[in-house]
Amino acid sequence: MTTPLFESSLRSLPLLGRGKVRDIYAVDADRLLIVTSDRLSAFDVILPDPIPRKGEVLTAMANFWFARLGHIIPNQLTGVDPESVVAADERDQVRGRALVVKRLRPLPIEAVVRGYVIGSGWKDYQDTGAICGIALPAGLKQAQKLPAPIFTPASKADVGDHDENISFEQAQARTAAQFADSGLDGARLVSEARDAALALYSEASAYAAGRGILIADTKFEFGVDAAGTLHLIDEALTPDSSRFWPADSYAEGISPPSFDKQYVRDYLETLDWGKKAPGPTLPADVIARTSAKYVEAYERLTGLSL
Repeated sequence: MTTPLFESSLRSLPLLGRGKVRDIYAVDADRLLIVTSDRLSAFDVILPDPIPRKGEVLTAMANFWFARLGHIIPNQLTGVDPESVVAADERDQVRGRALVVKRLRPLPIEAVVRGYVIGSGWKDYQDTGAICGIALPAGLKQAQKLPAPIFTPASKADVGDHDENISFEQAQARTAAQFADSGLDGARLVSEARDAALALYSEASAYAAGRGILIADTKFEFGVDAAGTLHLIDEALTPDSSRFWPADSYAEGISPPSFDKQYVRDYLETLDWGKKAPGPTLPADVIARTSAKYVEAYERLTGLSL
């Protein structure tokens, strides 16, 4: 097993920024290198302990979905080997965990699709009978499957801040304002993103169900090229961006176990740490069980060994 990577330190390319999990470098005017670290954030706090193989899993799973769903919408991939754009002594940092992608202008929203009522959607539904202003039938139980998947956009928060659910109209207004200088119709882009997100979720959830996994909800990110063509960017349908439930342990009325940060969240909820940075260190067993869940999610979904 390779040594976990908490933070990349490439010198051969300019560093543009670091997110909660990914480090972004400039390759040239048209391409970026995205390195997926083993960092883990919980409750929007980056924790000090990396999760072994997490970056490898996220990259492999995103690549799987990009290939499987590429007929629905173009994506960010260039097909360039990440090891070819860094110095020889830096290849270990990018091997199996990096992508060379197109430089695209991102939409300022998270494109969230929900197939089940859970998480912040469950709280919203309990308070209002709706999620992001979308009225739903009365009497739904926690984790119940919705009559049809719904598109519920969210604001895109900076590192350390919380995303917030917003209405479709608010998403259109935010995007229109951000793209006002481009000549592109921001409201139209959000409509296209909604249609693409629902189509991606529909096909992915049907496939995953056949592998014994329910995709309760997921978030996509989209960007546009100079011509205004919408692309799927960032990651897609990974345990970091989705809520995966094992079908054999799913039940309505409870929050089902999931293939993601569950062990970490459960452990952190036993501590009095204020959910503020710096986060607490994690016990070795929590780290190991979380790593195993990420690997299991990939192998169950793809049928491949990692």
